[in-house]
Amino acid sequence: MSQGKFITFEGGEGVGKSTQISLLARRLQQRGINCIQTREPGGSPKAEAVRELLLSGTVERMGIPPSGEAVLFAAARADHVDTKIRPALKSGQWVLCDRFMDSTRIYQGENTDVSEDLVNILERLAIDGVRPDLTFILDLRAEIGMARANKRRAEGEMADRFEREALAVHENRRNAFLHLAHNDPDRCKVIDASQSIEDIAYDIWQIVERELIDPEQGASPSQVANNTDANTKG
Repeated sequence: MSQGKFITFEGGEGVGKSTQISLLARRLQQRGINCIQTREPGGSPKAEAVRELLLSGTVERMGIPPSGEAVLFAAARADHVDTKIRPALKSGQWVLCDRFMDSTRIYQGENTDVSEDLVNILERLAIDGVRPDLTFILDLRAEIGMARANKRRAEGEMADRFEREALAVHENRRNAFLHLAHNDPDRCKVIDASQSIEDIAYDIWQIVERELIDPEQGASPSQVANNTDANTKG
């Protein structure tokens, strides 16, 4: 059985990663490719417990320094990789993940209290050789992304600790993601997330089909076109 493919989705708040992951999963399944959807922080029971600590602000209130927070993110990722991502890939499944190692570099690496050396060491230990085959960076102006994030939040639901940060911080992260893509163009593909959902899905599918799918695998492109609403651009 051949190894599955690992695709990650990155970007700021409110760019539509979860929507696009679901659409891509549907297309892959129509093509006869088995896949799973997951997320970070989280994705496995232990990692989800760490996610709650991190996003709720509990870690901040406990006074844990940024370096300690980076260690917690790495611990969650290590469990996620070991118990879910690696086994799925070995079984031939494709893995679609909402955030992965690049988010750590952008969100934790921007903090001057966390050294680049520490980020590199934690990344190496946490991913243990499991790197994405392809990463989509959904790019959107921070003010638009935050407006979307605020709109989708359920009534009474509190913003998480990252969503509460200043707009300038979010825009800096957007620029950092673009810089990351510039430095790793073979893996990282920037997608204009200001487009319609259908157009974004089309752009993503074209890249996946061109770079990762065997032309003889599963259904033909015409069959996929007939079976998905988002297969025609515009």
